[in-house]
Amino acid sequence: MSKVLITSALPYINGIPHLGHMVGCLLPSDVYARYMRMMDNDVLYIVGTDEHGTTSEVGALKAGLDVQEYCDMNHKRHYNTYKDFGLSFDCFGRTSSEQNKEMTYHIFEQLDKNGFIEERTMKQVYSIDDKMFLADRYITGTCPHCGYEKARGDQCENCTKVLEPTDLIDAGSTISGSKNLEVRETKHLFLNLPKIEPILQQWLKTKEAFWPEVAYSIAQKWLKEGLQARCITRDLKWGFPVNKEGFEDKVFYVWFDAPIGYIGITKQWADEKPDERNWKDWWYDVKDVRHIEFMAKDNVPYHSITFPATLLGTKEPWTQVDYLKGVSYLTFEGGKFSKSENRGVFAEDAIKEFEADYWRYWLMSNIPEGSDTSFTFDLFASVVNKDLNGVLGNFVSRVLKMTSSKIGDTVPEGGQLGELEQKLIENLQLSIKNYFKYMNELEFRKAFAELRAIWVEGNNYISEAEPWTVIKEDQAKAAMILRTCINLIRIFAILSAPIMPKTAEKMLAKLGLGVDDIPSLKDFDVKKEIEFIKAGQPFEVGDMLFERILPERVEELKTKYGSKK
Repeated sequence: MSKVLITSALPYINGIPHLGHMVGCLLPSDVYARYMRMMDNDVLYIVGTDEHGTTSEVGALKAGLDVQEYCDMNHKRHYNTYKDFGLSFDCFGRTSSEQNKEMTYHIFEQLDKNGFIEERTMKQVYSIDDKMFLADRYITGTCPHCGYEKARGDQCENCTKVLEPTDLIDAGSTISGSKNLEVRETKHLFLNLPKIEPILQQWLKTKEAFWPEVAYSIAQKWLKEGLQARCITRDLKWGFPVNKEGFEDKVFYVWFDAPIGYIGITKQWADEKPDERNWKDWWYDVKDVRHIEFMAKDNVPYHSITFPATLLGTKEPWTQVDYLKGVSYLTFEGGKFSKSENRGVFAEDAIKEFEADYWRYWLMSNIPEGSDTSFTFDLFASVVNKDLNGVLGNFVSRVLKMTSSKIGDTVPEGGQLGELEQKLIENLQLSIKNYFKYMNELEFRKAFAELRAIWVEGNNYISEAEPWTVIKEDQAKAAMILRTCINLIRIFAILSAPIMPKTAEKMLAKLGLGVDDIPSLKDFDVKKEIEFIKAGQPFEVGDMLFERILPERVEELKTKYGSKK
């Protein structure tokens, strides 16, 4: 058994993530965690909310709430939404916790002791109309590098270059829209990345053969352009007060304490049952943990450069990321999701329209691994109708209805596997081998293509075997064919469980089985599994697994969620 540590980028507390956020980090981390558990690994899967910074202060102000009250409310909303989407995290925490404060203080003290923290007087943007220093992401303007007109003060999401707010052209406040800004001098603390760069470069070289191109190339781009010291404090009230003399009136920058939150959340989890759990077993001086991170490409620079440098700078044996799964963007009909403009589907709303597995399958089978992907309701309906309703759902319904009407509501007895079944087993074993290979390599699009091919193999088998014809002359053989198909339903349920857990549960329930009957995927043997369910086992036909999405429903959804006409 291997220990697998899985972290998903921590979404900001303000508002609920949209489908792009879900596929950018949350769903792939869950699918992988479920799969790793089914492969008999010891998994710790961490999810939580990122709660500090101006984002929370502004959100609370708009909601008319105290910041802590605002964060408490949205933390609960995030938790409920993720549970509705079937996320199977082991611990769900928050970056504002006392445990994360403890970790942040310790890591900062080690960096300071080792000479990687420096004081600087810097120029920072102050909004006269808002009467506050503006956090980087609350300043927008034109990127000086690529000309993108909506670049944020911390990073241009168009060209991914990291920016300072003062780099922007024609900058303005996103809080009030005011351009009545001025630059004021203020003293802050910086993480000296250039000083850490030699050991960071050496560490990154060990990742070249393992990281996906989107992650490794972004990290190398940063190094090629030359690292700059990064400010890790802010003139705000909401955050961890800096534990250094002379800086007590400032707080740590959200991007300093947020990644440390993975460790802090683990300690939250461990503190709940201190006699059973130890956070250090996962994060400190361990050799048997494989750490995989999931995030959209805009988060990659911080997790491939800044956070690893932060941990390396402590000169302590922290667990570092072994595989960084960077994902490109999901757009809504080629544009941005926008709650204010009523464009796009947000997670809370999505679950009200269709059960989670509809979204989980579409998003993961279309995950933007190499380049951006556009969500449209036409594509969504097409995939649901063809794959889920047509290929998988139709097979399950067809087999159970035929068996019930022709023979009865128990698995039929008679006949032996023949040449056609041996061919089926060989084809399935090859596709399953490829499915596991791609899941192990976190190549989700390829894995899902193999899973669909497995479902298709079942449809091809029943079409070629023709039990409806065979039963007229050889009832024993027809019974064997239908029994084989019922066993295929179980196999499909098992293989689909990491992606569509509720659907897998429904499929098993039709066969009188439960999730506790799902075997390990390690050494999965089709020869054995194809005859697992024996004759006499009761089953029920029940409802279709998936509803077909009709054209009029598609048009209704387009109107409701701001699709272009």
